[in-house]
Amino acid sequence: EVNPTNMMPTPDQRKSGGQRNNLSTHRVASTIPISERNRSMPQHQKDAAATGTWQYPSEQMFFNAIKRKGWTPKEEDMTNVIAIHNAVNERCWAEVLRWESLHAKECDCPKLLKFRGRPRDYSPKARFLNFLGFKLPFDRHDWVVDRCGTDVRYVIDFYNAKSADPRSPIAMHLDTRPALDSVSSAMDRLYV
Repeated sequence: EVNPTNMMPTPDQRKSGGQRNNLSTHRVASTIPISERNRSMPQHQKDAAATGTWQYPSEQMFFNAIKRKGWTPKEEDMTNVIAIHNAVNERCWAEVLRWESLHAKECDCPKLLKFRGRPRDYSPKARFLNFLGFKLPFDRHDWVVDRCGTDVRYVIDFYNAKSADPRSPIAMHLDTRPALDSVSSAMDRLYV
C-alpha cells in the first residue's frame, strides 16, 4: 500500500517472509521539525508529534520497504543502511536550511510540512544534465517547507558519486534547491 499523501509505502514493522533474523523496530527521532500545519500526518509519524520532529524508519520498516520495491536486501546490512539513510536526510535538511537562511529575517524557524518520494519522476534539471551525458539520479524527493505560513517546495535529487576516501565504500551527491514555483524561489536560485 502506498500512502497517497507522500507516495511512500505504508510502513510495516512485521517480519518479512523469508527473513531469518529479527531486525530492530526501534525508530530514531530526526532533528527535522514538523510543521504544526501538517493536517495529514502519516499514521507511522503520529508518535513524532510528541517530540516535534520527524521519525526515521526502523531497520524492519526499511527492510520491508526495500523488499516491496523488488530488491534483495541483506538483513545484516540494515544497521548500516539505516545509519546512512538518516545521515543523508539530516544532510538534506542542512541544505534546505542553507537556502532558508536567505529568509531568516522573515522566518527564523522553518519546518518540514511534508515530503514525497518521486524516484522515477526526474526533475527538468536532471533530464537536462542527462542529455549532456551525466547519469540520472537514483532518487528524488520533494520536500515542502513551512516558512512561517508560506509553503516552499524543494527538489532534492540523489546521485551516486565516487568517494574521495578509499575507506568509504559509498558516496552520494545531493542536489538540493528550491523548486521554480515562485518568483522568490527563482530569485533565490539566481542569488546563490
